[in-house]
Amino acid sequence: MIVRVEHLLSKSLKEIAQYVGLNSQFADVSITGITSQAQSAAAGDLFIALPGAKTHGAKFAELASANGAVAIITDNDGAVLITNKNLPTLITNDPRALAGNLTAWFYGFPLNSIFGVGITGTNGKTTVTWLLHQLWRSANIDSALIGTISTQIGSEILPSNKTTPESDELQALFAVMRERHIRNLAMEVSSHALSQNRVTGSKFKIVAFTNLSQDHLDFHGSMESYFEAKKLLFTFEYAEKGFINIDNEYGNRLSAEAEIPVITLSKFNRKANWYFDSAVATSSGYEVSIRGSGGILVEGKLPLFGEYNLENAIMAVALAIESGLDPIFVGSQMAAMKGAPGRLEQIDIGQPFAAFVDYAHTPDAVMRVLENVTAFTSGRVIALLGCGGDRDANKRPLMGRALLNGSNVAVFTSDNPRSEDPLSILNSMTEGLNFESPTKVIENRKTAIEYAVSLAEPGDSILLLGKGHEVGQELNGVTHKFDDRIELAKAIEGRS
Repeated sequence: MIVRVEHLLSKSLKEIAQYVGLNSQFADVSITGITSQAQSAAAGDLFIALPGAKTHGAKFAELASANGAVAIITDNDGAVLITNKNLPTLITNDPRALAGNLTAWFYGFPLNSIFGVGITGTNGKTTVTWLLHQLWRSANIDSALIGTISTQIGSEILPSNKTTPESDELQALFAVMRERHIRNLAMEVSSHALSQNRVTGSKFKIVAFTNLSQDHLDFHGSMESYFEAKKLLFTFEYAEKGFINIDNEYGNRLSAEAEIPVITLSKFNRKANWYFDSAVATSSGYEVSIRGSGGILVEGKLPLFGEYNLENAIMAVALAIESGLDPIFVGSQMAAMKGAPGRLEQIDIGQPFAAFVDYAHTPDAVMRVLENVTAFTSGRVIALLGCGGDRDANKRPLMGRALLNGSNVAVFTSDNPRSEDPLSILNSMTEGLNFESPTKVIENRKTAIEYAVSLAEPGDSILLLGKGHEVGQELNGVTHKFDDRIELAKAIEGRS
C-alpha cells in the first residue's frame, strides 16, 4: 500500500544529512519523497535501506534506483551491499531508529494537524478503531482509519499489509490525510511497531489501551518485554493523554506507570472514570447506560454480542466524546454500530443454527469468545481453530486447551501454516489433551469446516476461530484464496 502527496515537497540531500546529524560530501540532490520499499520508489525519492529479519533492504538498492530513487540512507552493513558507488549514500548506525522522525520532519509533522487516536492492546484494537471511525462518520466528520483490516482515508479504502505500516509509509499516509483535510484518525498501534520505531515522529492527541494477554512472545521474549513495548505509547513522545481499560492486571499497572495523564475505563468498576451503570443483555445485543467523566450519561442500544464487546464499546464511546461528539448524539448512534469484519461476524443464510467467524488467535481471546457464545447458545458450541506457523509456538497448547475446554465439540485444524508442517502445529495444539469423537483433528481447513457444519443441529452455534477477515491461507510461501466466511456459507448451503 503506497500513497503519495499530490503536491510534491522538496528538500536537499544536504538538508536531510544535516537533520540526521551527518555530513554530505555529495553534490546537492533534490529529494521529493522517501520510501523503504524499493519496488514502489519513484523519481526523486530517498530510499531508506533497512535491515530486515531475513534480508537487508540494501540488496534492492539497484531496483530502487531503477525506479527513480536518487539517494540512499542505510547502515554500514547495507553500504557494503550497494554496488552502484555513484549513488549518493548516507550511512548511519541505525536507519530504522531515525526513519520515523526523518519522514515526519520531511512532510512537516502532518499528524499534528489531525485529531489522532492511537489504540494498542492484544485484543480489541481493530473493533475499537472500527467503532470509533463509524461514530465520526455518522457525525459527517472527514475521518480516516489505519489498521489490520484496511486503511481508509475518507471514502478511499486501501489494503493493509501490516497492522501498523513502516514509518515512511505511515508519515506519507498522514501527509495525504492532511492534504485531503482529514480531521480525525483512528489507528491501531502494534507492539512490533513500537519496538521497531515505526511510530517515532508521530504524536497522537489520545492513546488508548484495551488489554494485554499472551501473544507475540516469539518476538518479545516475555510478557514483561511485551508490556514495556505497549507502555512506550503512553509517554509524552507519543501522546498528550491516555485512556486505559483497567479490567485487567496490565491495564491497572499501566494506569499507575503511564507518563501522561490517564483516564480509566471499566465495565463495572465505579471507581473508574468511565463505567457501565447497566448493561442488560437482549436478543440483539445489549441495552446500556454508560457513565463518563464529569457525570456524562450515554444511553442506547448496542447491537454487539459478548462482554468483551462491552469493553470495546465503552472505549469507542469515551474516545468519541473526548474528540468532541455530543453524548446524546453518540447514544443515538450506538444502535447503528457494526462490529469489525471477522470479529464475531454472523453468517446467516436461513439455517436453523447460529454460525460465526472470529479472528481470535490468542489463548485469552479464544477463551473469551467461547464463553460469550456459550452464554447465548441453547444447544452445543461447535468450535474450530488452528494456530499460525512461524509465530509464537508457546501459545499453541494454551489455545488448544482453551478450545477443548470452552466448546462442546472441538475441531482442530490448520490456520496459516506458512513454512511449518501443519501436522506438527496440530500436535503442539493437542499435546496432552484427551478427547474423543465428535471432537477431531482435521488438517484441511475446508474439510474441517464441512465437518463442523455437518454436526450442527437446531439451537447449536458454530464458531470458526483464528482467521476472521483474512481472505487467504499461506502454505509454504504461497497464499491461496481462502475466506472462512465464504467457506462456512458454502458448507451450510451444501448440507444434504
